[in-house]
Amino acid sequence: MSKNWKKDLALFLGSQAVSIFGSMLVQYAIMWHITLSANSGSVQTLYIVCGILPTFFISPFAGVWADRHDRRKLIMLSDSMIAVTTLIVAIIFLVSGEKSLVLLLAASAVRALGQGIQTPSVGAFLPQIVPQEHLTKANAFATTIQSVIMLASPLLSAALLSFASIEAIFFIDVATALAAVSILGFFLKTPPHERATRKIELSYFHDLRKGFSYIGSHAYLKFFFLYCAMFFFFAAPIAFLTPLQVARSFGGDVWRLTAIEISFSLGMMGGGLLMGTWGGFRNRVHTMAFSSFLMGAMTLALGLVPVFWIYLIFMGLTGVSMPIFNTPASVLLQEKVEPDFLGRVFGVLGMISSVMMPIGMLLFGPIADVVRIEWLLVGSGGVIALLGLFLMGNKVLASHGLPADPVGQEPSGQV
Repeated sequence: MSKNWKKDLALFLGSQAVSIFGSMLVQYAIMWHITLSANSGSVQTLYIVCGILPTFFISPFAGVWADRHDRRKLIMLSDSMIAVTTLIVAIIFLVSGEKSLVLLLAASAVRALGQGIQTPSVGAFLPQIVPQEHLTKANAFATTIQSVIMLASPLLSAALLSFASIEAIFFIDVATALAAVSILGFFLKTPPHERATRKIELSYFHDLRKGFSYIGSHAYLKFFFLYCAMFFFFAAPIAFLTPLQVARSFGGDVWRLTAIEISFSLGMMGGGLLMGTWGGFRNRVHTMAFSSFLMGAMTLALGLVPVFWIYLIFMGLTGVSMPIFNTPASVLLQEKVEPDFLGRVFGVLGMISSVMMPIGMLLFGPIADVVRIEWLLVGSGGVIALLGLFLMGNKVLASHGLPADPVGQEPSGQV
């Protein structure tokens, strides 16, 4: 690991910030263009599917690639693939003068593929450049940067669309991707991880099977992924149904819908800063459990509060809970999983995180048309809080939440 790891981390987070900013601008631009031009629930559903399924299917293979190849180059490759796709669509729009919905959906699918390739590489790359004892702060800073971008990008995207074409936003994304790739390619000189330097004769599918076998042979990973699947499933109402709840219960004013997004993003920023300074409890799993209790309580409160400004406070606290969960969850994997399997483990996490909330919506979405959303929030919030008890009571998972043991060795079991 480089002695200048702080410089390397700054370069890496800077490149990610630039890349994510451009991607978020385009994501909102496409979403709003489809919403306004098609005015169709079916087309909106297709857009969501195009943004989810490619990530789900590519994630396990992307995890194998992240364990076989230079992760820095994979991140550059995925950024470049997304940028080239965006550039082609922008040029076609300019030449034809038409904005094809089919082309936008196809571009969304390719962008989702690129994101699916990039996510496990990013998660597995951080431990290569950051000492283990600083991983919590590094992940917290990454979350804070992403939260700031989540706050700014929809506002800026809307402002740009008010006086510029969607093609102009596409070109901005191409420029930010080029900047991000240039930072990684010319300024961040990090050698590939050890396995990427070896010649591997085995097939990709052998590596894929071995990755799943690795997860199956480690009880703490099975419990971890089971918890994550349940968590994301029951988080579907608060993730997708709160705008509809606000419109039904408080009024469909645009400023109200904007306010809940801003409150959540500000909360995430605060949570990221909190984790960057506090770092959480010594046991990572206890911090995740605390987040589960907090998110469950806030979700339940959102189903009960009758005053909108108080609702915004609880929405902000919900945002605070997300980095308190995501940061120790990422660090737990980065600390405990053997480096040769880290990409594949993050690939499985990407599969779960990309598909479980949409699956939850298959249940909660139709129910929301016959049952008040407030009751769905109360019920799902209660379950999320109970999942925190599962974390606290699971001795296998809790024993692996301790940070003191070296990667690849079994923890002492002390909680």
